[in-house]
Amino acid sequence: MDLWLIWLIIAAVLAVAEIFTLTAALGMLSAAALVTAGTAAVGLPLPFQFLVFTIVATITVIFVRPIAVRHVLQPQVERFGVDALVGRAAYVTSEVTGLGGRVRIDGEEWTARAYDETLVIPPGKTVDVMEISGATAIVYPRD
Repeated sequence: MDLWLIWLIIAAVLAVAEIFTLTAALGMLSAAALVTAGTAAVGLPLPFQFLVFTIVATITVIFVRPIAVRHVLQPQVERFGVDALVGRAAYVTSEVTGLGGRVRIDGEEWTARAYDETLVIPPGKTVDVMEISGATAIVYPRD
């Protein structure tokens, strides 16, 4: 079996292993094996292939992996769905208590409950959405 094919198989096995571990290290080693497969296909002797693998693996693990990990670990910038409603203003359409009520958030009518169960918020008041629980907005009156 040709050496380039062996390096290619090693690269594929490492890439599949990276999919299951998500560490980015095995992906870097897979890339190094892929580069080494190219050098083996050109006809570089085996000791130099190991040297190429070592150099490329070292460079990618030391320099590229930290950048990749930093991008993966960044907090989500945008909120989507009901999470985007938290913190928004809402307009009370029917009296809101600790048991229920109705509010309008961005043109949509939602069931609502007061954040503090002792509050009674009359219609026409503006409230802040504190959280979304199922299909119910938990709200608190603005002062």
